Amino acid sequence: MRIFPGLSALFFTLLRKILFLWVRTDVMGADREQLGLDPEKPVCYVLQYSSLSSRLVLEQEIQRAGLPSSQAPLPVEKGPRRSFFFLYQRAGGLFRRRHSPALTPRIKQVTALALEDTSVDIQIVPVTLFWGRAPDKEKSLFKLLLSDTWSVAGRLQKLLIILVHGRNTYVQFGQPISIQHVINEVRDNEERATRKLARILRTHFRRVRQAVLGPDLSHRRTLVASLVRTPAVKEAIRETARDKDLPPEKVRARAFKYADEIAASMSVVTIRILEVVLSWLWNRIYNGVAINNVQVAQDAAKDNAVVYVPCHRSHIDYLLLSYVLYRNGLMPPHIAAGINLNMPVVGPILRRGGAFFMRRSFKDNPLYATVFNEYMHVMFSRGYSVEYFVEGGRSRTGRMLQPRAGMLAMTVRSYLRDHRKPIVFVPVYIGYEKVMEGRSYLGELRGKKKQKESIFSLAKTVKKLRNSFGRVAVNFGDPIQLSTVLDQTRPEWREEAYDNEYRPKWLTTTVDELADQVAVNINAAVAVNPVGMLATVLLSAQRLAMDERLLVRLMDEFCDLIKSAPYSDNVTFPEGHGRDWVAYGEEMGLISRYSQDLGDIIALEGNNAILMTYYRNNIQHLFALPALIACLFENFASLKRERVVFLASAIYPYIKSELFLKYSDEGVDPIIEHWIDILVERKLLTLEDDRVCRPADGTEAALRLRHLSRFIIQTLERYHISIAILRKYGSGKISAKELEEQSTQMAQRMSILFGLNAPEFFDKMLFRNFIANLQRNDILTTGEDDLLCYTDGLDEVAEDARLVLNMEMRQAIQQVTMLGA
Repeated sequence: MRIFPGLSALFFTLLRKILFLWVRTDVMGADREQLGLDPEKPVCYVLQYSSLSSRLVLEQEIQRAGLPSSQAPLPVEKGPRRSFFFLYQRAGGLFRRRHSPALTPRIKQVTALALEDTSVDIQIVPVTLFWGRAPDKEKSLFKLLLSDTWSVAGRLQKLLIILVHGRNTYVQFGQPISIQHVINEVRDNEERATRKLARILRTHFRRVRQAVLGPDLSHRRTLVASLVRTPAVKEAIRETARDKDLPPEKVRARAFKYADEIAASMSVVTIRILEVVLSWLWNRIYNGVAINNVQVAQDAAKDNAVVYVPCHRSHIDYLLLSYVLYRNGLMPPHIAAGINLNMPVVGPILRRGGAFFMRRSFKDNPLYATVFNEYMHVMFSRGYSVEYFVEGGRSRTGRMLQPRAGMLAMTVRSYLRDHRKPIVFVPVYIGYEKVMEGRSYLGELRGKKKQKESIFSLAKTVKKLRNSFGRVAVNFGDPIQLSTVLDQTRPEWREEAYDNEYRPKWLTTTVDELADQVAVNINAAVAVNPVGMLATVLLSAQRLAMDERLLVRLMDEFCDLIKSAPYSDNVTFPEGHGRDWVAYGEEMGLISRYSQDLGDIIALEGNNAILMTYYRNNIQHLFALPALIACLFENFASLKRERVVFLASAIYPYIKSELFLKYSDEGVDPIIEHWIDILVERKLLTLEDDRVCRPADGTEAALRLRHLSRFIIQTLERYHISIAILRKYGSGKISAKELEEQSTQMAQRMSILFGLNAPEFFDKMLFRNFIANLQRNDILTTGEDDLLCYTDGLDEVAEDARLVLNMEMRQAIQQVTMLGA
């Protein structure tokens, strides 16, 4: 719409108030401190396209945020009458719009002012506005008319857009741009300076639009049909028809059915409805959703195809991450969901919310595998954001599961075929204070069969939503650029030729390294919460009960301990102190209080005692190294410092693999040294010349050290069980599978006999990972008939384990092992 220079302030204000009788906005970045505005320098806002409605919204949000007005004259000599300008102006009548907008005169005027006087450093603040946030679906006239898309709307279309989407308007303020910094290298040429400023602004608006709207979407049926016509799928159809002796038309119909089963059908209407429903849902079941470091995702989405890789703790993860991204100005991703979620009613809603469905295994179905691979390639090559869980399934123990690298391998292979669009992995840690599926996880760890998802089980879950599940945190971790990973593992990868079937020999190693880095970065963004701290400290008490005053002191002490050597900049910590966390745990119904004249006792009881192991495991990796050092003093009053470092570094690779710790095996020694210094500084250990000593027995420092050691001791006990069974049988007498089974049974027996109260203690996957680590470290080799052979190296590992376990536990493990003879 045309802007009238003589528009009075009163009339402008009246129009603004009338517009906002209808319009409702969601605003990001409109904060002086967040923008980093210099109060001594003039501010000039810039909108992309000339529009009276956009100008009205801009001034409204500026006033709300208390920022310098866009309607006041720019406070520089010979400055324009308004502190804003449009980058482009449009010409045309009511129905016509200009397809190649021209730069406005005011950008030239502002540039000329800065060239004329170098002391005039105007802060240019780009402001992006969307009337609705809808991806365009080709061949959909309704969406073309009534959605804010990549195209420039005409006047009538703009009016309809405001009427339909005005209550879902999104405004994003960008970081200020110093005009003097922009034109510094082109001061001799006003035209070049103007073009440079315009190019920077144009790039900014394009990147924001890419992040908010996502790339243009194809009509779903067109996409499904195009998958079947790709060379790879055509070849798979021919091979399947030949191998199965079927008519090609029948196989082609099957391929089309597979594509239709897989493909998402993202609907903006569904996304908006889900936003409303989920806002209600989170308020009903959670005390709040804390979002940290979301700027990582916002930056990554501007120029890359983004792969969100969250940890997987609950079915809520799917909905929560999409909701968080949408609320923070990003297009929800296409989500890889198990085919088990494609239930009646629920499946179609999830599909319209961005879910695409995959079968659990398609190793024996090459046609399905090819169709799925081609669908993923379309996603990545067109720049769609995608979400999948590298763990494959939900963690029942609260720890990161060992990655299942299938989806990562597809992503890497797709990128090798076409790497014009950069791919960035954004790890996401989702932390619950009370996971909704906790009770069912407990049953599954005890051996109960996993319940199949159905509309009826969902209805049962809905009934539980009256209860509070505490707070939930969504923390974004350090991004991983795929090209950087490839450069490190295969520097010449760009020179090699790839087709859709090519699997280079180095692919497996690269994908494994990528999977490990994703898991490490997720854990490095962990959210420490009150429930996790309560679980960690109370579970370190032998009887799962503790004097309240001691519990409060220990929680404060151990929280301060991990703050003193931050694991990463992305770790977040709970507000308040130990006393607040005890009250919160009571409110959540997770702990019990016994009133006593000598001081109240706080205890874990029944299923809560077992469930709390889940929340302890969420944060166990933060305490792994100091707890491991503390374990070394279970049997020794003092050790030489170099011996402490040697023993801790010898055990570290196994803990690192289980807990996805970020330090390399070779680089962990200085970290261990640093932790020794911290423990000494906090009087948990003492130094006498070259020896490290534990505190005197009976002191509070000795008590704290003992509790710290118990944060990791069960992990070491599990290792010792497997080693004891191996040595009982002897080299070349037992297979890896048999060792895993026997270790699991022995651990389960120990948990019953000695009250370890943690089904995850005998989790089969943890033993499988430890055995695999022994093989990777060449402690174990596979001989004839797949039997495990070992050398003297195993005796050294056993000796190291013996040193960190007290006599009582060593005898217990020996007793249980001999019972199984």
